[in-house]
Amino acid sequence: MTIPPRAEWPEPAKETEGGALLTDVILATFRLNARLLEAAQELAAHGGLTAAWWQVLGGVIDEPRSVADVGRIMGVSRQAVQRIADLLVERDLAEYRPNPAHRRAKLLACTEAGYWAIRQVSIAQHPWAADLSTNLPLKDLKTTLTTMQSLITKLEQD
Repeated sequence: MTIPPRAEWPEPAKETEGGALLTDVILATFRLNARLLEAAQELAAHGGLTAAWWQVLGGVIDEPRSVADVGRIMGVSRQAVQRIADLLVERDLAEYRPNPAHRRAKLLACTEAGYWAIRQVSIAQHPWAADLSTNLPLKDLKTTLTTMQSLITKLEQD
């Protein structure tokens, strides 16, 4: 790649107040994500899981789903979920079941060992979340969730 002299660089569009504020939100989200991933690793260990295993098992805790569906729910690639799903099956935390809607795309389902692991994580996670949410107004948490969901929707439409 050839980089032109700085004098020839194009000027970015003028930043709006909303754009600047959203950029600050994004940067704070990156930092929060890093802290949450650290916490997720520690919490998942209570069930003998990694954060990634916990995430994938969480995608099938209520019902069996295809790997592609778990990927869509979790916002990660099907290939990433497939690698983790195979490890979970290998460790008897999940199993593949026939999919009546699709011959080749089997359904991933939790086993009793998977449910037990998630239960152990929940025993640690519920008090952790309660403690972290102390002194945060529920109204603010609901607004944060709504805003995050709106941004996800907008980004996934593009």
